[in-house]
Amino acid sequence: MAEVPRILYCHCAYAQVVPAEVKTAVLRKLCDAGVAFDAVPDLCEMSARQDPNLQNLVSGGCVKIAACYPRAVKWLFAAAKAPLPPDGAEVLNMRVQTAEEIVTALLNTGLQPNVPQGKVTAEDAPQPVAAT
Repeated sequence: MAEVPRILYCHCAYAQVVPAEVKTAVLRKLCDAGVAFDAVPDLCEMSARQDPNLQNLVSGGCVKIAACYPRAVKWLFAAAKAPLPPDGAEVLNMRVQTAEEIVTALLNTGLQPNVPQGKVTAEDAPQPVAAT
């Protein structure tokens, strides 16, 4: 039996780059669907604080994330030392997709992994050398 992906909804409270009507509609439809999901105020802020909840989220198996561009979400999790599993994460982009497209994908029990691969992550990036 296939694992049911966990759902994470980001309200993008601080950057305000996601259209308000899209994020509100996605949140409302998730609530109306009666499914379990995690809602966070802002993934960018959580990443900046290296919130341990991000590590807990990715350690729990497959995840679907309603947030921003997949490449941006990948970097947010990598910066928080909680890299997304390439074959276990699907990111829905509330900046460019409709609320209906996003909710349909979130409620579908299948997973369409779309985290970009082959790029340098925060761990792989060269570290600055302290001046002497």
